[in-house]
Amino acid sequence: MHPYEKIPLNVAGYVLAAWLIGLHVWMLMKPEDSKTFLQKLPRNRVLGPWLMGIGMTWFWLLIAPDRLGIFSYLQMDLGEFDRAKPILRILVPIAAYGMIVHVKEFLTVRAIGLLALMVAAPLLYAAYLKEPTSRLLIPIFAYIIIFKGLFWVGMPYTMRDAITWATKTDGRYRALTLGGLAYGVAVLACSVIWWK
Repeated sequence: MHPYEKIPLNVAGYVLAAWLIGLHVWMLMKPEDSKTFLQKLPRNRVLGPWLMGIGMTWFWLLIAPDRLGIFSYLQMDLGEFDRAKPILRILVPIAAYGMIVHVKEFLTVRAIGLLALMVAAPLLYAAYLKEPTSRLLIPIFAYIIIFKGLFWVGMPYTMRDAITWATKTDGRYRALTLGGLAYGVAVLACSVIWWK
């Protein structure tokens, strides 16, 4: 079994809830600071290289060769694409270096998109074929971040436009923040009550 398949549903729920609640409470408590941070995020030159490095390293660990000890722990069977692993093991570090050094525009958005795609897999594995139906809160979130992640990697300006739209009025920003917080609270409640 892959380590992702061993993740209990309630643990995935607690982690997701902690992220959603923590982020949205900060956005509610510090609306001006959070708006400023979000508006500057797409072109944040400090976070971009770090987030891209984390995302690319995580992906490389999924295709790591055998017998590397802890570095082979996350190695994943890619089915028909397994034969591409040796090439990917070389190309991923080169691509990471190229992105970090040469792609300055919207690097942070691309990195967040990559991380969104990477995070979706363990969430989906944790909820796969589990009971009860409320578990669907996790796959719904996972598919939303997959959809957004693909756009952020390929068309990073879409994040900038979404942030501009969300922060345009205080009422809209507050409503979206409360919606995210409510989703986090719902995931937490399900984790405690039903997802054992």
